[in-house]
Amino acid sequence: MAFPWRPGRARDAGRARRNIHGRAARNVLVAAAVLPPAAAAWIGVTGWLAHNELLAAQHDLNALRGSVATAADPRPTAAVAAGAPAESRQERLLRSAAAHTACAHHLTTGPAWYTAARLPFVGGPFETVRGIAQASDSLTEDVLQPLVRAVPQLSAGAHAGGVPHVLSELESEAPAFTRAARVAAGVRDDTHRLPRSTWLPAADRGRAQLLHQLDRLVPQTQDAAVASRVVPSMLGAHGPRRYLLSFQNTAESRGTGGLPGAFAVLRADRGRLSFERFGNDNEMDGVHADVNLGAEFVDRYGNNEPAAVWQNSNMSPYFPYAARLWTAYWRAHTGQRLDGAIAIDPGTLGLLLRATGPARMPDGTALTAENAVDLTERAAYAKYADLAERKAFFVQAARAAAGQLMSAADDPHLLPALLSAVHDVQREDRMQLWSAHTAEERLLVSRAFGGAILDAPGPLAGLVVNNAAGSKLDYYLDRSLVWAPGACTNTTRSVTATVTLTNRAPASGLPYYVTQRGDVPPYRTLPGDNRLLVSYYASEGATLTRATLDDHQADLIPGVERGHPVYTLDLELPRQSSRTLVLHLREPRADHAPAILRQALVTPLQATVKPAGPCRA
Repeated sequence: MAFPWRPGRARDAGRARRNIHGRAARNVLVAAAVLPPAAAAWIGVTGWLAHNELLAAQHDLNALRGSVATAADPRPTAAVAAGAPAESRQERLLRSAAAHTACAHHLTTGPAWYTAARLPFVGGPFETVRGIAQASDSLTEDVLQPLVRAVPQLSAGAHAGGVPHVLSELESEAPAFTRAARVAAGVRDDTHRLPRSTWLPAADRGRAQLLHQLDRLVPQTQDAAVASRVVPSMLGAHGPRRYLLSFQNTAESRGTGGLPGAFAVLRADRGRLSFERFGNDNEMDGVHADVNLGAEFVDRYGNNEPAAVWQNSNMSPYFPYAARLWTAYWRAHTGQRLDGAIAIDPGTLGLLLRATGPARMPDGTALTAENAVDLTERAAYAKYADLAERKAFFVQAARAAAGQLMSAADDPHLLPALLSAVHDVQREDRMQLWSAHTAEERLLVSRAFGGAILDAPGPLAGLVVNNAAGSKLDYYLDRSLVWAPGACTNTTRSVTATVTLTNRAPASGLPYYVTQRGDVPPYRTLPGDNRLLVSYYASEGATLTRATLDDHQADLIPGVERGHPVYTLDLELPRQSSRTLVLHLREPRADHAPAILRQALVTPLQATVKPAGPCRA
């Protein structure tokens, strides 16, 4: 049926459309007025909830850290005695932490947070909070879970089948450890990309705290990943291995730590360790190591004859050089090829004996965690005037400590504490490893215990001393290094490195062997005066503009090692004195702190890295 057209109906329809459009416009205006406060309220509420979730996760992780430490203690706890294994508590704490971080991550996702994080000028804190929550979720789920879950498996393996079973379990965990290390490094990179400075200090502090934790966690995960891939084979899981184990005497400094005095040949077979023989540096007199370490090495160290004088074989801080020389010495001496080399020192023995208990020497002397350094690097020189007796004492001390460590390695109850002590040794850079097997060595040099920091990319600051007096006075040596960045240019940044060396040797009372000057200087010296070759290792591409020694101009000997400029000073260091060397350098621009080359001596290096702002383009 047709309806006749009338003008009034059109006017009614127009008014209806205008009413509809008006209501829609009012709704849009109301939404525009209401949504920003609503979004802000939503972000405020969810942000506060996420903050609480992250605090709860942190509480769980702190408890988890204590639980893992308890699991490494060989003494049974009350909980274990009551039938509540520490492993189940670890899993429960980890599960709780993961739930809290997942909730925090969920709370900081969605349209409101996504939009707020991308607002110009004001979005920085929201981006940071989102990033922190996401990073925390990834860490608990993908990094901590595989690492923590491996602890009870390795511990159970130690009790079930001893070291061979532990090696098998460790090898099976290698893919999980490697993935955890990769995720942790990725999380750190993502966190670095978050806004450094925003209008909300709390967000900036959260980012800084997370980065501080990641800077500790990432190397630990990388160490665990490398260890899981190389330790089983190096300990003979797939066939016997033999290593030269050098006991470095840090009372007489060398580049890798101390003079290579006593040594042993260590055999590893399916995790069972034994010593085939012990010796001292006299055994290598007249032996020549046939090894080619390149023209750069010869230019820097050739005058000291490292391939002909065993005592000078480790003047370079690059441990693979020393290890290749030592194994070449042994091959020339015995005709036997070794699978690698390991360097430790009395500080290493002290840390390990803390886990195993004291060792007993043939004369009844107790070698303990507290006296290992003092007994071998000070007291022995006063007790034994005869050189042969003293060297025999050092071998006896090494043999006694080794025997105690071997017994501990075979005790499932002591194994967790021993592994924890090995971690402490690595943290102090008091153990260095080299493998003659290429695939293993490629992994070892990527970590600190490979002794190859000179190959690491990025800026570097290193202080290395070699005793040039032939004395044992480095027992009394203190060292400090302050690295301070300065102004930037288009391509470089100024750097000031301040080195202070202090000789605490007393004016009297030291045995002649400790203070004797094998260098026979042409000038007058007093007992206790020392002489050092002091080398500063700078970043690749750095140049020295000037140097002062005790505020007077100093002429340093330039050199190059592994691509790094090296500046060396022959320094006389009188007893009861300090001397200060200041180097002014131009280095390639870098927005992060340098890696510090830490030569392990009796007293640790005191290193200070002053903060640097980013170089602006």
